[in-house]
Amino acid sequence: MNSPCDHDHLDKARSAGEVERILDGVEASCVSEGERMTAPRRRVLELLLTAGEPVKAYDLIARFGANGEAAKPPTVYRALEFLERRGAVHRIASISAYVACSAHGDDVRAHAAAFLICDCCGSTAEVAVPLSELGLGAAAKAAGYDIQHTTIEGHGKCAHCQVSA
Repeated sequence: MNSPCDHDHLDKARSAGEVERILDGVEASCVSEGERMTAPRRRVLELLLTAGEPVKAYDLIARFGANGEAAKPPTVYRALEFLERRGAVHRIASISAYVACSAHGDDVRAHAAAFLICDCCGSTAEVAVPLSELGLGAAAKAAGYDIQHTTIEGHGKCAHCQVSA
């Protein structure tokens, strides 16, 4: 997302080594559960990890090829669907964008994806919210539901935008 603000924002980009470590970890998790981390899935996750911010699907399609060639939309959408199901990627519905999960390891499916979205500059932050602390898990269980995933979105102004306002 492009920032309309005239103040500096923190760079959330990951190092190449960190991106590679996360990619290898997600792939190992897939293999251990009998699923494949195909080249398109890996490329989409790599693009999201290196972006350091939410990215719209059509931007992923445009950036997909190593030499600048676009991907076929179904390739990217299938990869996003798979990665979202695995908990490696979240969709932020209010801004129609995807972001790599900031939690990696065994706990990626045990947390609610909670995002704080700045309405001024567009920056986002994923914050850890264990499902047990939401009360939603207990309420769902009492109603006979089994929650598969939860995404919470909160809109407001980040600390930088509050200071510069």
